Amino acid sequence: MPVFMRKVEGMNKVIIPLLALMLVGSFNPSLHAQVKPVGATGGVKESNKMIDTVAVTRLEISLASAQKALHAALKEAAENSWNISVAVVGISGDLIAFAKADDAIAVSPAVAIEKARTAALLKAPSKKFEEYINSGRPSFLSTPGVTGLEGGVPIIVAGNVIGAVGVSGAHGPNDSQVAETAAQVITVSD
Repeated sequence: MPVFMRKVEGMNKVIIPLLALMLVGSFNPSLHAQVKPVGATGGVKESNKMIDTVAVTRLEISLASAQKALHAALKEAAENSWNISVAVVGISGDLIAFAKADDAIAVSPAVAIEKARTAALLKAPSKKFEEYINSGRPSFLSTPGVTGLEGGVPIIVAGNVIGAVGVSGAHGPNDSQVAETAAQVITVSD
């Protein structure tokens, strides 16, 4: 596992090793967020000062798994004669993979990406955000980086959100059906 060291300036100097993990089933939940206080074994000494060491590990969907989800979404949509766009994003909402059916409407790519980003950032289906807004909280429409439209679903593996799928073009519940089908094909072994 490669370890990258980066010094962060702030109130306390901290060295953060970012552990890059491949999604191969080697994830150990007990390592998910280890923090060693100053002076603990493993702290880094610099210029006679102890510096905190924070280990951050995160699972994130791989390109191969994202492509597997795209394939499942396109297959589900084709079986129902729906012309969709589908996006798969990582846990920070960054695009990993995307596909647009030939006859999908022009706005569907942008909407699919936003639905996926919403599900990833909120770690919940975008439908829940839509329901929240529709229940009398329209001020949440101003939340940056999210959309209140059904069709985004988080991808959960071993209890961790590793990304999300967003679908647009089949309308609301149908978009969610396709996104859920895509999210369910991703497993720990992918």
